[in-house]
Amino acid sequence: MGRKVENHIEIPENGIRGLKHWRHDIVAGLIVALVSVPLSLGIALASGAPPICGLTSEVIAGLIFPFIGGAFVTISGPAAGLAPVLYSSILALGKGDMALGYKLVLPVIMLAGLTQIALTYLKAARFSYLIPRAAVQGMLASIGLLIIGKQIPNFIGHKYHANEFFVVLAETPSHISHLNPAVFVTSIVCLALLFILPKLKYKLLRFVPPHLLVVLVGIVLASFFHLESRYLVQIPTNLLQHGFQFPDFSLLFSDATIIPKVIVAVLALTFVDGTESLATIHAVDQIDPFHRKSNPDRTLLAMGISNICSGFVGGLTIIPGIMKSSTNIFAGGRTAWVNFYNALFLISFLVFGHELIRAIPIAALSAVLMQIGYKLAGPHQWQKMIELGREQLLIFTTTVLVTVCSDLLVGIAAGIAMKVLILVYYSFKASEAAGNQENKLELLGKTVVRLFRNPLEKVESVNGTKYIYFSGPLTCFNSLSIRSALKGLINPGNQVKVILTSDVGIVDHSTTVYFKQLIEETKRIGCSFSVEGLDTLYSCSDHADSFRYRVQYSP
Repeated sequence: MGRKVENHIEIPENGIRGLKHWRHDIVAGLIVALVSVPLSLGIALASGAPPICGLTSEVIAGLIFPFIGGAFVTISGPAAGLAPVLYSSILALGKGDMALGYKLVLPVIMLAGLTQIALTYLKAARFSYLIPRAAVQGMLASIGLLIIGKQIPNFIGHKYHANEFFVVLAETPSHISHLNPAVFVTSIVCLALLFILPKLKYKLLRFVPPHLLVVLVGIVLASFFHLESRYLVQIPTNLLQHGFQFPDFSLLFSDATIIPKVIVAVLALTFVDGTESLATIHAVDQIDPFHRKSNPDRTLLAMGISNICSGFVGGLTIIPGIMKSSTNIFAGGRTAWVNFYNALFLISFLVFGHELIRAIPIAALSAVLMQIGYKLAGPHQWQKMIELGREQLLIFTTTVLVTVCSDLLVGIAAGIAMKVLILVYYSFKASEAAGNQENKLELLGKTVVRLFRNPLEKVESVNGTKYIYFSGPLTCFNSLSIRSALKGLINPGNQVKVILTSDVGIVDHSTTVYFKQLIEETKRIGCSFSVEGLDTLYSCSDHADSFRYRVQYSP
């Protein structure tokens, strides 16, 4: 039996008990599989790897994830977020030879998986809270821009020699005259449909994924235009004989000059995989109709094992995907077994529908990736940052610009550095409001230290109510201490009050979002939770989650 809550609604569980929900999960698995085909093929294409790798990765994830768990309605597999990292890794390891680079990146994926498993035992998932939310959003937006840039050649049907984002953009006007009209029309029609179909109110569209319809339209257009095979998806005829590529570690370490590139690739894949995985499961938890909480460390372990297995058979990096997870929830999926049914359906598609898959035009997949890139980096994402305040926009923009000009690790580091500078600036303003007359250099040192120090002053219990007093800056960098202070207190029936004393000079965006999430969660479980003193701080924008700092000292 599943767990029960107060209103007698059964909460579905994973594992053997979850199999009782097979009727819901099989239907969801079929719908997710129909979405997975174009997404997985497109992600492999964007990664610079053979298209079959995308489906191989999805199958591996589905066969492993439900048995390890960590999340409930999250669907794992290759995701667009890793495509730019994989592409740059393949390009760097192969020194421009993408076929060689693909063979070399497979053991790198396995090493990244081993690193993730090691991090699991170190309970490293919690450290994801230390990364500023605006920097994470900037990372995702830069990934979206890189995906769009990489897909321009496929979108117009003409090969580019450049790989860097701005160089590709600069070269595009000169390549327009060489575009393939049939490919370009197919791309435009498919992209337009991806934006139009979700807005239509036809009942049929509630059950047929837009991505599937777009792929089918693409197949029809490819047949009508008689597109050459080089513009269509290429997968092996004999999947058992040619569908797998096994890693060669000796090849990886035969050239000492690429070892630094191997280390960078492992670190980049591990960091982006872990960061996006944890961000995704938290986002999916927010829309889970049963309000279940994922286990971040267990999820990281599942990703690590999946990556080792995926790399061993020639697959790509595996992470949870927000698009497929959202599709799963909409389709009525209830447990992690949807991943397993998704894998079974994909296997059947490969066995019985491989000819249809080979008829899919690359232009249609390019349109799918373009839409994903737009969702990650479109004007709406920048508008969100503007609404949150200029300091969040500055962190976001810094991360985006540095990433597209260098790489993701440098971009995230730049975003974190910008966050520290902003916190120091506003901490100085708060110190001035408090009338602090210390030496500026000495005050700078103390300010930086306080950003990372535990802000907890004391915990009191009065008449059954727990009071938690904070007396220092509340930021993402000391969020582990904040969460630790509240852990164990947020239980049904408890009354918890957070008191922000006058010594709290700043409360950053990450912390205000955390408090907001706690308020929503405690309402569901019957716990009274409130924050006092937040209204005494100046808000940098009209948004409820904006950055706040003290402009007037109240003794």
